[in-house]
Amino acid sequence: MENRAETLAAIVRLAEEAGALILEIYNTDFDVEKKGDGSPVTVADERAEAHIMAGLRAMTPDIPAVGEEESSQGITAEVGSGPFWLVDPLDGTKEFIAKRDEFTVNIGLIEDGRATMGVVHVPAKAVTYAGDTKSGATKREGGNPAKPISARAMPDKGAVVTASRSHGDQKRIQDLMESLSSDRMTITGSSIKFCLIAEGEADIYPRYGHTREWDTAAAHAVLSAAGGSVRTLSGDDMCYGKEHLLNPEFIARGRDS
Repeated sequence: MENRAETLAAIVRLAEEAGALILEIYNTDFDVEKKGDGSPVTVADERAEAHIMAGLRAMTPDIPAVGEEESSQGITAEVGSGPFWLVDPLDGTKEFIAKRDEFTVNIGLIEDGRATMGVVHVPAKAVTYAGDTKSGATKREGGNPAKPISARAMPDKGAVVTASRSHGDQKRIQDLMESLSSDRMTITGSSIKFCLIAEGEADIYPRYGHTREWDTAAAHAVLSAAGGSVRTLSGDDMCYGKEHLLNPEFIARGRDS
């Protein structure tokens, strides 16, 4: 990966092309099926992932790529100790099914166990977040040029908490808000929560419960590139390449004070 800027631009294109495929289906009466774990899946998930995986394998044939939909079918690349891609082609499938615009396309690069490069594309809003921990993070809206974004430091009072509409332990979230003297919460779906912190629109996202690495890698990279962090409840930086690609509970937040 000699030119990181070119690689990032290429995965932005892949994510946006996948987003266009998703929107074609979003505007139809599509069917919803169930995967083995009971979670919903649509043809949009499958077509978007197929497009992204083909693109990554052509662009970086020596870097393994792991996708959510392939993994659900028992197809998982051996990642070893080297770099690898993590792909969630349609994060927020429940939002997609409900015709809410809070679903995203996610492509993240893992290097030395860290999320270092990522793209989060929001098809229904024509918004793309991109980040490389070596060069920073940006946000592009519509056809406008991408602009740099930066996470902010946690305020002493009035922190904005962002949380999921369909996941989370509400009692623990409320306890956290009380500890932060916060009465402001933004509810949104998918990996957008990380991106709100990355652009300084929110301060903290607690995730109490189950996630997989492909759910977080791309947005984690964007947030890290914007100066924020994702840490386990014990305070360790969240790493990747774990057994079963299973994440512990974590806290995503802006800059340390």
